[in-house]
Formats: sequence, C-alpha cells, structure tokens
Amino acid sequence: MTARLDSIPTPHVAPARPASAGAQSDPAEAPLFDLDLSRIIFAIRRNIWWIGAIIACALALGLVATLLMQPRYIATSRVLIEQQADQIIENNDVTPAVAYQDADRFLQTQVDVIRSRALAAKVVDDGKFWTEPAFFDAVGTPMPTEADLDYRYQGKDALQRLRRDTAIDAVARNLSVSLPDASRLVAISFSGSDPNYASKLANLFAESYVSANLARKFDSSSYARKYLAQQLDQARIRLETSERDLNQYSRAAGLVRVQGQGQNADKEATLSVTNDTLVQVNGAASQATAERIAAEDRWNSVRNSPVMTVPQVLENPAIQALIRQRSEVESQLAQESSRHLAGHPTAAALQAQVDRLSAQIMAVGNAIKSSVRIEFQAAQAKEATLQRQVVDLRTLALGEQDRGVQYNILKRVAETNRSLYDTLLARYNELNATAGATSNNVSLVDRAETPRFPASPKLVLNLGLALLAGILCAGIFVFVREHFDDAIRAPDDVEHKLGVPLLGLVPQEASDDIRLEMRDPKSALSEAYNSLIANLRYAGADGFPKILTITSSRAEEGKSTTSVAIAEQLAKLGRKTLLIDGDLRRPTVHKILDLPSAHGLTALLTGEIGLDRAILGTDVPNLHAITALPTPVNPSLLLGSTRLEALMQHCRGQFDHVIIDSPPMLGLSDATSLSVASDATLLVIDASKGHRGTIKSTLRRLTLVHAPVVGALLTKFDPRRAGGNAAYYGYDYYEYGRPADSGA
Repeated sequence: MTARLDSIPTPHVAPARPASAGAQSDPAEAPLFDLDLSRIIFAIRRNIWWIGAIIACALALGLVATLLMQPRYIATSRVLIEQQADQIIENNDVTPAVAYQDADRFLQTQVDVIRSRALAAKVVDDGKFWTEPAFFDAVGTPMPTEADLDYRYQGKDALQRLRRDTAIDAVARNLSVSLPDASRLVAISFSGSDPNYASKLANLFAESYVSANLARKFDSSSYARKYLAQQLDQARIRLETSERDLNQYSRAAGLVRVQGQGQNADKEATLSVTNDTLVQVNGAASQATAERIAAEDRWNSVRNSPVMTVPQVLENPAIQALIRQRSEVESQLAQESSRHLAGHPTAAALQAQVDRLSAQIMAVGNAIKSSVRIEFQAAQAKEATLQRQVVDLRTLALGEQDRGVQYNILKRVAETNRSLYDTLLARYNELNATAGATSNNVSLVDRAETPRFPASPKLVLNLGLALLAGILCAGIFVFVREHFDDAIRAPDDVEHKLGVPLLGLVPQEASDDIRLEMRDPKSALSEAYNSLIANLRYAGADGFPKILTITSSRAEEGKSTTSVAIAEQLAKLGRKTLLIDGDLRRPTVHKILDLPSAHGLTALLTGEIGLDRAILGTDVPNLHAITALPTPVNPSLLLGSTRLEALMQHCRGQFDHVIIDSPPMLGLSDATSLSVASDATLLVIDASKGHRGTIKSTLRRLTLVHAPVVGALLTKFDPRRAGGNAAYYGYDYYEYGRPADSGA
C-alpha cells in the first residue's frame, strides 16, 4: 500500500472520547433489566446445557414428588341456604329476618358455622370415628396412644378424649367449604385417602348442618316461650303494685291529675297554680334586677364626675340653650373689653349676665345629676320588693315540687310496667299461636358420591409446575451468571462494561504467521489495522498521535503485534515512523522484525550510546526501530528517569510518528511511565480472555497518572464466542473485495 494516510477511507465509527474518571460509565449503574433480544438468545445458547440440566432436575423432582404423594379423594355434597324460611304464620320466627342488603354477610356466617368446631364435633360424635383406626389413616393423622397423653388429659377416659379431640381437629383440617359468587348453593367437600370415608364425612357434615339449623330454631322458640311466660307473670304483679301505689300517693299529697291535651291526650299530668305564679313573679324580678343594674351603672358613672362632664347634662336641651346664651354674652363681653376698660358700665353689665347664666347652668346640671341618683334608688326598691315575693312563692312551690317528684317516680314506674306487660303479652300470644309450625331455610340438594378417581396428585399439573419452576430457576441462574460475568468478548462490551471507545477490532486468525498475513493488503488483519489507523486519526483534535503508547492489562494480548502492525502500516503510508520496544523485561520487537540484538532503549536511558546508534533500520521503508536491549536490572527506575522525556522530545523532532510497545500493566509502573511520556495510549484487550476487573484496574491506574487513553483495540475476536450483536462482525467482516467475492 502506497496511499497516503489521508486517502484511507474511514468506516463509520462513533467519535472517540478520551477515557477519564468522569467519562467512564460505571457498568454497575447500568439498568439491571436492559433487554436485548440478541444478548438474551446468546445467553441462552451459551448456557443451554445448564438450562437443560436445571429443567431436567426440576422435572425429575416433580415426577418423584408426584410418585411419592399419597392419593387424595375429594367428595362433595351441596346444601341450599335460603335467606328466610317459608312462614306458615306471619312473624312466626323468633330470630329477626335478615335484610337483603346483608345477604352476603348472612351466607358467609353460615359458611363459618359449617366450618365451626362445634359442627365438626357433632359429626365425629355421630359417627364415633375416634374409635376407628381406618378413619385416622384416611385423614392422614396417626391414632393417638397412651404415650401421647399429657397434663391436659387426666382420668380414666383421658385417651378417649384425646382421640376425640384429635379426630375433630383432623376433620376440620380436611374440610373445605366454598360459596360461589351470586349463588346460595354451598359446596361441602371432604378430602381423604379413603374414598368411602370422604363421601361419608361429606354427607354427615351436610346432614348435621341441616339438622343442627332446624334444632337451633326449635330450641330458640321453646326457650322463648318458657322465658316469656315467666317474665309475663312477674310483669303483671309489678304493674298491679305500681298502679296501686300511684293512686294512694296522689290522694295523700293532694295532687290533681288532669288529662293531657293535643298530642299528649293519652298522658296524665298534675295541675299547680303556685308554679304559674312563681314563673310570672320571677320574670318580673329578673327584669327589675336588670333595670336596677342599668340605673346603678348610670349613677356610678356620674357620681364622682363634675357636673359639666356628665353625658345626661350635656345632652339636656335646656343646658345646651343656656350654654349658647352664655357664649353669645361672652362674645359681646370680649368685644366691649377690647373697646373699653375693665370698669366700664357696659362691660360690667355683660360680666354680670355671664355669671348669672353660669349659675343657672350649674343649678340645672346638679338637678339632672340628682335625678340619676333618684332613678337608681327607685329601681333598687322595686327589685327588693319583687325578690321578697319570689322567695315566698319559691318556698310554696318547693313543697309542691317535692310531692310531685315522688308522684312522677311512681307514675313512670307504672307506665314502664304497663308497656312491658303489653309487649310480653303480645309476643307470648304470637309464639303460642305458631308453636310447632317451624320450617327450615336449609335443605340438602346433592349427596356426596364415592369418588372413583383421586383428586391429587395430578401428574400433568405437577410436571407443568415443575417445568415452570425449572424455567424460572434456569432464568434466574442465567441472569445471575450473565450479570456477574465480566468477560470482554464482544465490541459492545468495551463501551458497555468499560466506558472506553472502541477504535478497532482484530479478528482471530488461524494462521500462526501474523507477518505473512500482514503482507497481504487485503487480508483481514491488514484491513483491521488500516481501520484502526483511520480511527486513531480522528480520535483526537490533532489527528494521529505523534507519540502513541500501546499497552494491555496482561501479557500475550497482542500489544507487540499491534505495535509492529501500526508502525509498518504508517511506514507504508510514507510516514517516517519509529518503533520503540518499551518492554525492558521481555523484549520482543527485535524478534518480530528480525533485527540484530543490538543495544537499544536500555543503553539510551543509561547514557551508554546515543540516539543515532540505537536506531536500527528495517526491511520496511520509512520504518525504524529501537530495541529494548540489554535487559536491565531495574526497568522501572530507568523508565521513571528524566531521560525518557528528553528521548521522546528528540524522537518527536526527527520522526513523523513514534510507536511505543509498552509492557503490560500488571502490577508494574513501566507502562504508566511510558504512557505519561506519550501523546496518547491505546489499550489492547484480548477478546478470548479479557476481564473487566483487570482492565478497569488498568484504566484506573492510567487515569490516576493522567495518561491520555485514546481508546481500546479488541484482538483475537471470535464472533461465535461473543454472541449478541457481535454476529454482525462475522468472519467475512473484512472480506469484501477479496478474490473469493469476485463473482458476487
């Protein structure tokens, strides 16, 4: 290839960005459920054996569990529960009727009654199941023995009571009651290992519930009649006694009993004149007290005030007229005083008139103030008179009230007894009329038949559930394995897991002679490195880096091959290129280029030779090289010296490009020293064994020393191992235009 660098076509690649601490996205912050169908398919393919093994184990466990399960039979009987029973006589039910809006609550209550321990005990007692060992086997409960007795069971019948309680618990545990929506038909199901016991117990539960419901109604009616008869006798005696006591007391107290009027016509009341009079006089006394308080307030407000400051005086028309006259005379006096001396007859006459008017004003003001005091005294006397009358009438009324209290007490007792007696008598007559006319609101619709086939276990259902569980477990296993898999296999993993731009992709080659492949300008390797060089040109603002360091996380990832390939391709483009072997521990560049084992970088850094002696020519025009020989005792010390920076400055002036084959990062400082001294650093990643942990550690170390990481190169890429979107990078990714495709 003789074309210039600017003539190489650049494939569509996202603009590269320098790797830094802020630019690297943390893969742990990526969405946990970022769905990618191609990645999912690849994950399934990569874990297909694990998935098959997990599902097979789940199916095997489901099959074994099904075979080990004891068959269970379910028998079902059905009863119809009406909200109200048919009434032969109206209102013959002792229990209140259930409102239709409470129908759901009523039906649920009946379901709870069927599930109750009392009904289970009745079923066990009717069938005497606690004496049958086969029953305990059918319900899956061991029959208790004397060894199972504890402190709760004492006496001769302790074992019998223990077996009965155990049988009741077992029956309640195996019973299921269901009520379908919008239905009054209750299904009573019983499950057991014996189909005969299952049907027998289901029918016994239905029959016991029907009979218990009817018995409960009859018992409540019989008890109600006996109870009402007793209460009726007692109520009649209390009513007679209370009526007699009320009449005797009203006669002795002299209270007049009058019939009520209007809405209270059916009630009696007592008549009292004293109370009416007391109410009227008390109202007048209250009004007199209010008037006295108002008069007292008026007098207290003017008692110690000067006459001419009293509001009543100032508001009086006579006072206002006298004040106006005095003001007019004073005005005339002021005019005369301005024209004459103080002793002038006219001024003296006007002054005498002013004095006379002032005296009249004071006399009238004192009279008005005295009238306020007289008004207060009159209100006080009126109040005292009415208060004395109230006290006298209150004494009389209290006497009548004391007698009326006892009368009202006796009256209320008599009315209460009369009301209770009437209510009990009416209810007792209703119950006597409807005795023996009891009807049941519960009826048996379907009797349970002996089941012919077991209800469980169901092989198909269990295998289906096992299959679902296996698929779920396999999915969780694959998800966890893929989530914690930090291998770098595909191009997408470079940016997704590392946050570093991918600048090139080198496929896996079966040939061991890499240089032979590189001599073919249309080989996959040549095309891959040409694409890398084009991408490096646009990786920074200044074009292709003047000094480029190539490193990797570990050894044998292809960094030396990459260094040689980039240097040769740049030299073929007519660029004067220098290839420096920076791996002072394991130098390989001189072996790849078939160079003599001459002194190179080590001797330069120690000052033994000059730059001109260290530079060696190669069989590639425009390509020069510096070996890493001889191997030093302390490479880190040499690469950390200031001579390395001076060497880079000399090389920068003599060559168009300087490519440095750096040692792997590992735990050494060699690569970081070379990266800091260069313009850009290219990180080589082996797609066959690269892992995020080591590469992230490498990036952190480079970022720590502010090394300019321009991007990454993925080598030894095999699309069959990558999966996902990597299928796009097939083996024919760089094959377009080869002779094999000439017929296309």
